[in-house]
Amino acid sequence: MPSVILATASYDHTIRLWEAPSGICYRTIQYADSHINKLEITPDKHYLAAAGNPHIRLFEAGTNNAAPVISFDGHKGNVNAVGFQRDGKWMFSGSDDGSIKIWDLRAAGCQRVYECSGGVNTVILHPNQAELISGDQHGNIRVWDLTANACSKELVPEGDSGIKSITIANDASLLAASNLKGKVYVWKLQDEDTSKLEPLHKIDPHSRYVLKCLFSPDGQYLATAGADHHVKLWNTRKFTLAKTLTGHQRWVWDCVFSVDSNFLVTGSSDQVARLWNVEKGETIRQYTGHHKGISCLALNDLDTSSPSS
Repeated sequence: MPSVILATASYDHTIRLWEAPSGICYRTIQYADSHINKLEITPDKHYLAAAGNPHIRLFEAGTNNAAPVISFDGHKGNVNAVGFQRDGKWMFSGSDDGSIKIWDLRAAGCQRVYECSGGVNTVILHPNQAELISGDQHGNIRVWDLTANACSKELVPEGDSGIKSITIANDASLLAASNLKGKVYVWKLQDEDTSKLEPLHKIDPHSRYVLKCLFSPDGQYLATAGADHHVKLWNTRKFTLAKTLTGHQRWVWDCVFSVDSNFLVTGSSDQVARLWNVEKGETIRQYTGHHKGISCLALNDLDTSSPSS
């Protein structure tokens, strides 16, 4: 199994896996069921989850098996969010059907359901592994306490403007969300307490929609990807613009940092994924081969060779 797994999904109904350093595609998975909204790789790199409409398919990441090994059925609309608990014991998902579901990977069927007032665009797992944070099409951000099995916090940053993307810093000190009006809101978390969100900044990062926001693992940058074809890196000390990454020719739908924060991978409607050197702000590799726009991507370059990783 490669030490780095990089996957992209496209409106051409394929998932491609790439040799990250060389840019060579070494595996193509046909996905005829629907378009793919979100990709996620399990922490142990054994599986790749593809969220479509309305299913989630789990593929083996380290083999050439073209068929999914598990299908998670239960949503009734586009699945826009999928992710895994740190030890890979369970998976969470969010859908246009207004629900968030938790799935035990060791048992069949959905284990829990949380209902939202609108279609769910984004769901992330708090670093404490005990809370989910969701954003929906009606502009609500909700914190779901998995221990209490209930919503513990709700806020609406800007009326009914839908929340497109949410990200939380690895040390749980900052939370950011982008909405469909092109704004990014940043909150400070009080002692990692998600019930106390202190408004910190409001950014107008792009001239058009903000499609993704993401903190770097080291906490130095907030990346925003936009419909204006650009990716921007914001310094998290004062949230001033540090770099603008230019090269994509169409909307940039997704981005993901390497675990050391030195690199960023982006995917765009221009059918190309790019690997960027964060410090230099330059493209160092392009991944070409898709025949339609790239909708999402996933990267896992964690060192899983030692127990301490």
